Amino acid sequence: MRSLTRAVWPWLRLLIGAGILAVLLWRLGTDAFLNGLRVIDAPAVLAALVIGLVTTVAGAARWCLVLRRLGVGLPLRTAVADCYRAVFLNTVLPGGVLGDVHRAVRHGQSSGDVARGVRAVAIERSGGQVVLTAAGVAVLWARPSIVAAAGRHLVAPVPVAVACALVLAVVAVIRWGRHTAVWRRVAAPVLTDVRRGLLARDTWPGVMALSVAGLLGHVTLFLIAARVAGSSAPVSQLLPLIVLALFAMGLPVNIGGWGPREGVSAWAFAAAGLGAAEGVTVAVVYGVLAFVTGLPGAGVLIFGNLARPEVQLEEKVLTEYEAPRRCA
Repeated sequence: MRSLTRAVWPWLRLLIGAGILAVLLWRLGTDAFLNGLRVIDAPAVLAALVIGLVTTVAGAARWCLVLRRLGVGLPLRTAVADCYRAVFLNTVLPGGVLGDVHRAVRHGQSSGDVARGVRAVAIERSGGQVVLTAAGVAVLWARPSIVAAAGRHLVAPVPVAVACALVLAVVAVIRWGRHTAVWRRVAAPVLTDVRRGLLARDTWPGVMALSVAGLLGHVTLFLIAARVAGSSAPVSQLLPLIVLALFAMGLPVNIGGWGPREGVSAWAFAAAGLGAAEGVTVAVVYGVLAFVTGLPGAGVLIFGNLARPEVQLEEKVLTEYEAPRRCA
């Protein structure tokens, strides 16, 4: 059953993303998409490159911070190159996360611990999702009138319900699974790394601050996309719609980032009285500009790392980390 799920899921999520785009093309035609491609100009491209630099450096610094707490050193310059490559791969490969998977596995192999490398990337990405979720819930509750009544009652409880379900799942796993072999082999190392790499008092403020910087960069890029697409709606009206679109981008049912973002943008802009076509056009402009932000990663991919990988294990911290596992 598990092997069947693994074989079907990659194709199913591609079909979902393609299905969303097909429905939008059927209902709105091609103009909403083509208009988004026509209006992009040089200043927008330059702004995307600058914002991409800021968000990539923030993400790389967050990764370095988490790795340092886990006992693995990584130069910021190398981390920036790896993050640029991951952003580029995320925008050209299905699913939108394969670049980060490649980054995690590659660094794990370099440091001699693939599992820890994967956990480090998952932890630092989780910090960004926490900030996005908090911002989304705050915006939706602060300005519920922006979203239509039907959407408000549907959308606002969704993140809360998902968060509650995750908390209950974690509590259930800790309560009933902590004495099993699976717990010792899988869950215990994950929770240990989360406590060290995300929840430590000298770590989480930095992770949250860098995540906020990254989120502000993505919101700014979306606002630029809206203006380039010709939207004259005030920022206060666009902000909740942008947060919803950024939420949708996190769903792993897209094709290189395309699909759910355009679908949610069409629905949200229509619900706000701005028109579904305008929402799709704004999302298309954002999608192209997001691709531009990752273009330096294509250079990294072609010409190799900008700096020689220098993974340095901090022996003292590593020894402290491994000691409990040897005793277990």
